[in-house]
Parts: sequence; C-alpha cells; structure tokens
Amino acid sequence: MRHPPRLSLLVIGAAVALVGTAVAPVVTASGATPACTVEYSVTGQWDTGFQGAVKITNNMAALSSWSLGFDFPSGQKVTQGWNAKWSQSGTTVTAANESWNGSLASGASVSAGFLASWSGSNAVPTAFRLNGTTCNVDTQPTPTPTPTPTDPPPAGGSAPKLRVSGNKLVDSAGATRRLLGVNRSGGEFMCVQGYGFFDGPVDDASVKAIADWKANTVRIPLNEECWLGLSNIKPEYAGANYITAVKDLVAKVEAHGMTPVLDLHWTYGQYTGNSAGCSDVHATCQKPMPDAQYTPSFWSSVASTFKDDQAVAFDLFNEPYPDRATSTATQAWTCWRDGGTCPGISYQVAGMQSLVDAVRGTGAKNVILAGGLAYSNDLSQWLTYKPSDPTGNLVAAYHVYNFNTCASESCWTSTLAPVAAQVPLVAGEIGENTCSHSFVDTVMKWFDDRGLSYLGWTWNTWDCSSGPSLISNYDGTPTSYGIGLRDHLRALNG
Repeated sequence: MRHPPRLSLLVIGAAVALVGTAVAPVVTASGATPACTVEYSVTGQWDTGFQGAVKITNNMAALSSWSLGFDFPSGQKVTQGWNAKWSQSGTTVTAANESWNGSLASGASVSAGFLASWSGSNAVPTAFRLNGTTCNVDTQPTPTPTPTPTDPPPAGGSAPKLRVSGNKLVDSAGATRRLLGVNRSGGEFMCVQGYGFFDGPVDDASVKAIADWKANTVRIPLNEECWLGLSNIKPEYAGANYITAVKDLVAKVEAHGMTPVLDLHWTYGQYTGNSAGCSDVHATCQKPMPDAQYTPSFWSSVASTFKDDQAVAFDLFNEPYPDRATSTATQAWTCWRDGGTCPGISYQVAGMQSLVDAVRGTGAKNVILAGGLAYSNDLSQWLTYKPSDPTGNLVAAYHVYNFNTCASESCWTSTLAPVAAQVPLVAGEIGENTCSHSFVDTVMKWFDDRGLSYLGWTWNTWDCSSGPSLISNYDGTPTSYGIGLRDHLRALNG
C-alpha cells in the first residue's frame, strides 16, 4: 500500500538493548575534552562479514570537510559503505565526507556505516584520526575483547523452512505451502518519523492474535535508512536498535508457526515526477524504484542477518512504479530488472537483478519475492524480465486493490495465470477501501481455485476506508472489511 498514515499516529514508546554490538569506548581524563571522539561499533556479525558504524564528534574548530582514518588490526576489509566515501589501503581505512555532510561544527557529530569482511578475528580498532588529529587520546582506551559472532536468529522456530519447487512453495519435507495471512505495517514509517519501531504493540499477545485468525504468514514492511542507521534517523530507532526490534518480531512470528516476510517498503532517493509520493530524498514514502546507493547494502545486511533461517522470506521492494516515470513499457521493465540510469528517475536505481545478487552474495538461500510494475499490480512481462536466481528460489509478487487497473478476474486470468504456471505467485497485498469485503472475497476465491497465496493489508487500527485496516483493536477484533479475511482464513485452516 502506498500511503499509510503518517504524523497523526499514536506514539508507542519502546526501548530495546543493543544485542551483539561491540563498541570501542571513549575514555577521557577527568575534566578534559579530547579534540575529537570516535565511537566505533559492530552492529551485526556473521560467519565471514560484519556491519559496522562510526560516530565522529568534532570538539575542535568547525570543519568544512573531514576525513577519518583508522587501522583494522585483524585484516578486515571494507566492502561497502554509506554516509561517507570509504576506501582502504592495506590495513588503513579512510572515511571521507560526502558532498552533503562535510560541514562539522564544533561539538557536532556525524555517523557513517559500512559492511566488511573478516576471518579468524574481528578485533576493534583502537586509534582514530580526524583530519590528522588523533581522537580519544586523553587516556588510552580500554582494550575491547574481540566480539564473538552474533547469535543467529531462531532457526525457524515452528515455522516451516521454505523453498521453491516448480511453481509451488514447499517446506523441508516437500509439502506444498501457501502463504495466507496479513501485513503488519509500521516498521516502514514510525522510525523515520521519529516515533518508534512499529505502529501499535508487537508483544506476544498481539502476534498470537494474528495466529488466532489462522494466518500462517506475516509480512513486515521495513525502512532501509532505519536498518542501516543513517544519520537522519533518531539513534534510539536506528541501526542495531532497529535490527534488534525486527529480529524480535520475526522470532515472535515464527514462534507461533507463521512465516515472516521481510519487505523493503520505503527507500532513499529523490523523485518528484509523475505519481511522486513525496519530494523528500529520505525514505519517507514509496519511491518508484530502490536506490543503488543504499538498497544493495540493506539487502546484504538483512540477508546476512537471516541467512541461517530459511523460514524467513525476502520481498525485495514493495511497489515498483518506474512505468509512471517513463513512456514505454520496455524502458520501465528494463529499469525494473537492470537498474542504473532510468528515464524519469533522477537517482541511480538498483534493479531487481542487483538485489537478488546482493542477497545471494551472502550465501543466503531464502525465498525471494519480486513484485512487478504499476505498484506490483502489473506482471504482464514479469517472466520476460525475470531476474536470474542461482538458487531457483524466486517468487512473483503481486498487489491488488479494488481501485487498481488489474482488478478483474479476466485480467488475472490473462496476466497472472501464465506467471503462476511457472513460478509461485504471492499476492503480498490484497485489500479494498470500501469498509466491506466483497472485492477481497472475489480475489481470495480466484487465488484459492489455483492454490495461490495472499496476504491482507493491513493488521493496523486505522480507518478502513483510508488504510484499509483489518482490525479495530490489536486483540484481533476485525473491522467490517477485516471480518471477510478472518472468517475465510478460519474456514481454510481451522
């Protein structure tokens, strides 16, 4: 869905601890202020790689540009980075400012992040230099123990491990699995607006209420700037804190036997063209395509976090619409698959192929969903432009609402049925803005008759005519719209 509620949302306070984070402490003599301080943290770690961050505070005169240098003590290698121009020569790493964040006033701070590889040991750097000035020097920093690899998320819990077999999703025993459930919106917008992680409670009772509808899947929309901990996000909702909150919700969903689908919903990149949702460069609305600057790093990090848990599925990008930015279908589908410089889109685009490559580059074999054009409502050339996936675990994603162009059985039969004959097809969002359920009833019957999957939008207590919202209370009380999905799921799976 393109337009969930924004600033009028009820604020839900939340606090989570940093888990699996190694931090290089800043230790100063009593009453002294160092010329600069650098906080280094490992925000996530896996077998051969890790995600790190630095927070630089300038206590000198104002700087018009900055460059941070440090040495990796254990042969680590930076592979990607954001919020700085990252480079490495031997063991020496340099992070230089971007054009937009070079000014650093006295007392001001800036944060940047990176992905890196490691082998054998991942010791924390102990000396940092800002524009040649040594930071953290009033006393010698206390050595920090080498962090141990972050514990993997729960290995599936009672949720099935999934893979593709022909045009079906199957579990580890080879039994066919349909994804039938709901979306749980909030993770895409609450953090970037500075209010929290999710909209409404995500405790065990609220997750159990979803399971009580006999749902077997929960799609969880995410925000790339929040996951990567970019500087425009409040620190309490960014980076490791956000990742921990997502991992916790995934664990709860799995503990109730449901499949978590992690969906990249909102992304970076300024777009002011046709059907623009906002003019903001930041991830505050649905953009026509994911951006090449941050999205591959996002998926590398997410995939590394969950690659040992094949119960988790990855939805690469919520609702692509490059077709609104360009005049030809060929240009739109080429942009969708290949990215790069796309007509009508000012930023460099990450195509679906590059995102599949980012996920598979981590060794993750999790099921991947890829939605088509027209806000995932058009799959007419999906098979022609299908990305290559070496694991064969690629699924076509589709969204349909009563107000979409392809919202009739004749359109589904002509455009969806050929896709569903070759690959699994999941309607990641179905819904209507009528506060009734006659349209989704028609959708569910068509998909049921073909053994396909669908997820209702959305498990949030909004006005069903503007959301649309399935519930009026997080105990699972349905709206007049949501009762259709609830009763149908109970009839199928009860």
